[in-house]
Amino acid sequence: MLRLLNLWDYNARPEQMAPDGAWATWLIMAGRGFGKTRAGAEWVRALAERRGAFGRSSDLRIALVAASLDEARAVMVEGRSGILGIAAPGEEPRYEPSLRRLSWPSGATAMLYSAGEPDSLRGAEFHYAWADEIGKWAGGCDAEGRSGAEAAWDNLKMALRLGRDPQAVATTTPRPVALIRRLVAEAARGDGRTIVTRGASWANRANLPPTYLAGLASDYGGTRLGRQELLGELIEDVEGALWTRAMIEKCRIGSNVIIDITRVAVAVDPPASAGGDACGIVAAALLRDGRIAVIEDASVGGLSPEGWANAVALCAARHGADRVVAEANQGGDMVKSVLQAVHANLPVRLVHASRGKVARAEPVSALYETGRVVHVGGFAELEDQLCGMLIAGGYAGPGRSPDRADALVWAVSELAGNGRGEARVRPL
Repeated sequence: MLRLLNLWDYNARPEQMAPDGAWATWLIMAGRGFGKTRAGAEWVRALAERRGAFGRSSDLRIALVAASLDEARAVMVEGRSGILGIAAPGEEPRYEPSLRRLSWPSGATAMLYSAGEPDSLRGAEFHYAWADEIGKWAGGCDAEGRSGAEAAWDNLKMALRLGRDPQAVATTTPRPVALIRRLVAEAARGDGRTIVTRGASWANRANLPPTYLAGLASDYGGTRLGRQELLGELIEDVEGALWTRAMIEKCRIGSNVIIDITRVAVAVDPPASAGGDACGIVAAALLRDGRIAVIEDASVGGLSPEGWANAVALCAARHGADRVVAEANQGGDMVKSVLQAVHANLPVRLVHASRGKVARAEPVSALYETGRVVHVGGFAELEDQLCGMLIAGGYAGPGRSPDRADALVWAVSELAGNGRGEARVRPL
């Protein structure tokens, strides 16, 4: 009869298994339902059930750290995917809640700790540690300017001084807190000491109800919350950006919300080179209540002029656009002729960029701040570009240029402006 250890080796997904190499920290940063807790618990169990040479008792010492002792007990120990729930028959640890201790027949022991009490980790010594949901660990700062989470992590790492190769596994849903950013930066150094495993909730779809996943996709697809909690993305705001994630989330409405549209504009930011850069194509609608709704990001990449012009025409047809706005600075007449070549009646208006991208974007950002613009659903790539445009000028987002964001600026400006393609902020 196969042992549960072998069953886990057989059934686990590759990303749930500990990486090879002499790593010191393994960060599993993934969406909800990914199987992070099970991976952490199985890693601990495999260590704790191991016996010393010639079957002798092991003196292995393990730390189990959560945001609070209650969470350590409810999730790491007693949870459905916790240590007690996945223990192999005959190898079940003895749990003593009053002592915050687990003891295995092998002789290994594990102690429970709260990250909210960083000093409780001082003086302790361990071979291994499992730290759960480090993104939820306490904030605040200590006397040395560290966050409470960082203080707990530092004390835990300093306590890992037994054996030849101490290791810590950290499992968490991503949040842009100081500790997670620090571990991701350590992994980026590439020395192999810190390893990051990322993944989405959908990776574990074999063990999750289809209706659960379908509901999540419908309710949170494309939103910042969905990208963070489901796709496992670490989403951060860029200092000095014209748009913030919170600003965009505040302006978001569901794709199932009925909106009363009075006119639609499609804007295009033509690529600088044929068949090379992306072509930004964004559709926006003026609503009867005066707001402007971003309704589609139809941007395309790597196409010929005829290819992206056809994408513009299709987008305009889908939404019944009464205006197609195209920047004229880069071959304006050519852009208009290419667009009208694929659709002779396309209502194209050329606009001239007399100011830089950021200067043009500032009044549009102000419209977001005053609640004049909404996003109908989520536009992940577009929103990433918006959040990379800096107040002081420049661009710190993905890609070489904010082509999608620039198209949005032209579309919103067309609907909010004075006929010259310039946005102006007016009270509702």
